[in-house]
Amino acid sequence: MIVRDIMTRKVYTISAEASVQEVAQLLSQKRISGVPVVDRSGKIIGVVTQADIIGKVRREDMRVADIMSPEIITVNEEARVGDIALLFSKHNIKRVPVMCNDKLVGIVCRSDIVQAVAQGYLVIKQW
Repeated sequence: MIVRDIMTRKVYTISAEASVQEVAQLLSQKRISGVPVVDRSGKIIGVVTQADIIGKVRREDMRVADIMSPEIITVNEEARVGDIALLFSKHNIKRVPVMCNDKLVGIVCRSDIVQAVAQGYLVIKQW
């Protein structure tokens, strides 16, 4: 099974200039735990998560740029799901943006892999 088979195609993003409250509202309203941070041209420049909000917010006027993680791990839509599971475990991450020709085309989260297992599309084996 490859990433294209399980990725979420509707990806919410946020600007680095957005307030922490704005990203918290987005995460809450969409019931998601993290989003890619993009610049004005749409290029991914980081990721911000619930953990960033909880662990890094120190004052009221902080922006997404102040709390986001700038280290970005991305995958291609042709990557094997087993490789993504290893990536999640190795880097202690919960989501990766999916790219095609330098364009954001989806996102894969741990829950996408769990859902594939639950539906019988993916058999758990040693990755």
